[in-house]
Amino acid sequence: MPELGRAALLVTLGLSLYALIGGVVAAHLGRRRLARSAQNALVASFFTTAIAAAVLLSALLRNDFSFTYVARSTSEALPTAYTISAFWGGQEGSLLLWLLMLTAFGAAAVSLNRRWAKDLTVWVVPVFGAVSTFFAFLVVVVATPFATQVAPADGVGMTPSLQNPYMLAHPPLLYLGYVGLTVPFAFAMGALLSGKLDERWLVATRRWTLFAWAALGIGQLLGSHWAYVEVGWGGYYAWDPVENAALMPWLAATAFLHSVMIQERRGMLKVWNVLLVILAFSLSLFGTFLTRSGVVNSIHSFTQSSIGPWFLGFIAVVVAASLALVFWRLPQLRSHTKLESPVSREAAFLYNNLLLLALCLAIFWGVVYPMVSEVLRGEAVVLGRSYYDFFLRAFGLPLLLLMGIGPLIAWRRASLKSLATTFRWPTIVALASGVVLLLLGAGRSVPGLVAYTFSAFVLATIVLEFARGTRARKALGATTWLGAFGALVSRNRRRYGGYVVHASIVMLAIGVAGSSAFDSVAEAKLSRGESMRIGDYTLVYRSLDERVAANATKIRATLDVRRGDKELGTVEAGKNAYTVEEQVSNEVGIRSDKLTGEDLFVIAEQIDADGSVYFRVFVKPLVNLIWLAGLVFLLGSVITLWPDRREQRRLVARASEAGVPATS
Repeated sequence: MPELGRAALLVTLGLSLYALIGGVVAAHLGRRRLARSAQNALVASFFTTAIAAAVLLSALLRNDFSFTYVARSTSEALPTAYTISAFWGGQEGSLLLWLLMLTAFGAAAVSLNRRWAKDLTVWVVPVFGAVSTFFAFLVVVVATPFATQVAPADGVGMTPSLQNPYMLAHPPLLYLGYVGLTVPFAFAMGALLSGKLDERWLVATRRWTLFAWAALGIGQLLGSHWAYVEVGWGGYYAWDPVENAALMPWLAATAFLHSVMIQERRGMLKVWNVLLVILAFSLSLFGTFLTRSGVVNSIHSFTQSSIGPWFLGFIAVVVAASLALVFWRLPQLRSHTKLESPVSREAAFLYNNLLLLALCLAIFWGVVYPMVSEVLRGEAVVLGRSYYDFFLRAFGLPLLLLMGIGPLIAWRRASLKSLATTFRWPTIVALASGVVLLLLGAGRSVPGLVAYTFSAFVLATIVLEFARGTRARKALGATTWLGAFGALVSRNRRRYGGYVVHASIVMLAIGVAGSSAFDSVAEAKLSRGESMRIGDYTLVYRSLDERVAANATKIRATLDVRRGDKELGTVEAGKNAYTVEEQVSNEVGIRSDKLTGEDLFVIAEQIDADGSVYFRVFVKPLVNLIWLAGLVFLLGSVITLWPDRREQRRLVARASEAGVPATS
């Protein structure tokens, strides 16, 4: 079996090299049959990689500890679900997953677009070939998952914090996002190489980019919830370097998805959009480098490995080659359309882009500064939470406000009269909300109060847009208000799906502001029968129990919870002692109030031999809005991604105007 896996990856490496070299020769010389052969090689590389992936998965499920990777990642007692997640839980397996997804994305994207954009896809194939060659080289030469050894009696198990249901979905979703950003990058580079710099590469990649962006966003929210329920520290985002590594390409992709609308509508920002695609893809590579190289201290990162220099070299080559292509095609990328007014929709989108990029670069500097300081000063100086929180407020609050302003301003130029009419009611709602919140005591956190007020403004603009559009559809002949609403969304899914996504970001902002600015904490060491108070809650420590599970001994402290005179039941918190791994993890107790979105969050910090427990308890207002925002974000993403025949006809018409046969 290991020989089969190694052979399959060797074939993948050969096919990727052929797609790269054969694709370049075919595109340069105009050899149609050779170009088709290179495309077929790209497709075939997915199937050979799938064989290698099946070999590794089979070894994991069979607990074949003669595979070094299997012995290092699993054990006989590990539940099957986590045995499967071990595929991406270690370095070699995660790189194989990267390659599997990459070849799948490349094969699908090229196959779906080669009929109507042949002169573009012939150059896209070697770009995909180059990226897959690099990752195939890593898993063949540098970090193979098929190394073998004399099989031990049992494996060493899995890190306890990874034995959580969220780890079944969080890493694969992030990888779908990382790898998915290869598609717009490959088509952008294909457009630069071929000189076909019309809208076809945007048309070909729009949904791929949306899919990758949505996967990154949902993956990060799942990761935040994993940290909240599993790590046991009372929070959901700690500006960890690897968390930041996933956030940065999402911010760059968000900027691209907004600015590309300006290019489609006004023909502007062609250079800017290509640069954003390069940045997003480079940051996805950088995120993988941070996770897998071990250069940063993080709960997510792995130990020091040999892949770090290879990744840095590849990132340098990607950035240098991409920028060289941009400079080469710069005359063709220049736009003849200028920004007509600083008060217009395109100007608002541009301000949005600048703030997103400023936040992204601030986070990037926070991540690399410890490495830079270690090289220059011999000491790794870590920038703390206050650094990131400052820039989140400085750039995030204006971004929140722009979400309400940008979509409602007219293109080209907006008059003061139209602005007053458009934003009259949202402004009234925002000011009224701010006054009410101030009277309720929200003024103790000025950033929180501002975030709530801006959120009210944005939500009012979204409701106003849906109301206006639905009323217009009803006037055009819709029989019911619900039918009018459905017709409104279905006829412009991109626009109204975007509004739903904006609503989810507002919910996220409210949840973050509430849970961080207005939370409370209490600590106490309790013996059985003793109680503690936090806010309106009273907690009474009742019992301490020990239970034996398949892979761990579970110790749980049970507390009765009362709010005022109302009994709310019990909450359990404690620790898991993992037998094989010989590690102990915190297991928090959470009681959620579905009506208010508030959480009572209990940590058993220390359990003494006499049965006394040192508890740390948080009250997190509105924190559940963060997780609800994830569901709304998913809904908005699905609406935006859902196929639209009218839109497809418009896109084909544009491609036809660019001189492409309308065969899509």
